[in-house]
Amino acid sequence: MSRGTIVISGGTGFIGRPVTASLLEAGYEVAVLTRNPAKAAAQFGDQVNAAGWDGRTSDGWLELASGARAIINLAGENIGAGRWTMKRKRAIVMSRLNAGQAVVDAVRRAPAKPEVVIQASAVGYYGSRAHEALDESASAGRGFLAGLVRNWEDSTAEAERYGVRRVVIRSGLVLDADGGVLPRMLRPFRLFAGGPLGSGRQWLSWIHLRDEVGAIRFLLERQDLSGVFNLTAPKPLMMIEFARILGRTMRRPAIFRVPAVGLRFLYGEMAEETLLAGQRVEPRALLRAGFAFLYPGLENALQEILR
Repeated sequence: MSRGTIVISGGTGFIGRPVTASLLEAGYEVAVLTRNPAKAAAQFGDQVNAAGWDGRTSDGWLELASGARAIINLAGENIGAGRWTMKRKRAIVMSRLNAGQAVVDAVRRAPAKPEVVIQASAVGYYGSRAHEALDESASAGRGFLAGLVRNWEDSTAEAERYGVRRVVIRSGLVLDADGGVLPRMLRPFRLFAGGPLGSGRQWLSWIHLRDEVGAIRFLLERQDLSGVFNLTAPKPLMMIEFARILGRTMRRPAIFRVPAVGLRFLYGEMAEETLLAGQRVEPRALLRAGFAFLYPGLENALQEILR
């Protein structure tokens, strides 16, 4: 017996794929919103409803949203795919704002409102904050990324006016061997040339992919929870320590620092606000709600990922 319908935008992405698989395993019906239904069907077969959408409105999928257990909005262009040109920045911004607009359009038009909207976000909300410990009550930072994330969160805020529970998930660096940033970090270590980026003193707030998926499920199913939740492991650490643990796990040296000037030359503003910036983020609200991390420490997380 179905536990209800979950509608996911971004369901074919790095985080969306395992979230979809987890929900299917738990007995939910899953509808994946996609501009390329054939791609989604190839990934999931007939297990999911691959629904076409335009990324801006609820046209074509409104009936799926009506009475849905949840809408999970993970859609957005990859911020780390390359240098932030003006064209690239516009695509990053509009992909997120348009997707949020589509979710609100569905909530507004749905005869039976969905139970919850889960809105993706990121710890980039806090900007670069040196050594300050940051929980969900911390203020927004400055810069393109912080402004982007703040507007991304706000894009679905109107859903609350219709009595829909809303959860905002500010994810840290999501670690897995098959996607995200970790595979790119592994390459120099495999060549015995790994080490920290820049000064190494920037904080990294990270989370194992399995805990990311588990936290999303946890927040979906806890009907008493709403608001902002940091999805990061309880033990953030500086880049220099991250590189040291990664090197030890791989049995490789971690002494070859990548100069900040080289990263700025290659990636410009993107390097400044992502690779060289840092946030010391604590998942206080998630821990207070009783979520149990499978991988609270980096060494065990990397051992599981790389084994």
